[in-house]
Amino acid sequence: VQLQASGGGLVQAGDSLRLSCAASGRTFSTYTMTWFRQAPGKEREFVAVIWSDFSKRYADSAKGRFTISRDNVKNMVYLQMNNLKPEDTAVYYCAGKRNYSGRYYSISEYDYWGQGTQVTVSS
Repeated sequence: VQLQASGGGLVQAGDSLRLSCAASGRTFSTYTMTWFRQAPGKEREFVAVIWSDFSKRYADSAKGRFTISRDNVKNMVYLQMNNLKPEDTAVYYCAGKRNYSGRYYSISEYDYWGQGTQVTVSS
């Protein structure tokens, strides 16, 4: 599976962005798909996950502002980000793994990674 993230940009605090992740492969619908982010000087951190059954989970920092979704027909995963804050500034990565179970929040669990898309939020 190859992943291609897009949709980042420079926005002001309070604005919205939608990130997209295009996936190749016929088994995409079975994959656990996740968004991570990495701010300068910090470790990559979990943002949101969506499983093959469409169940979801969010980091506390994303709850109530971000929404993860997937389209298994188009092989796409999205991250709708609303009310963005300067602390959301980071490179955002989509990642995928074959297993339903496991530590969804751990980068070591993931088999496939997109190249990252930069999100910059100005105050």
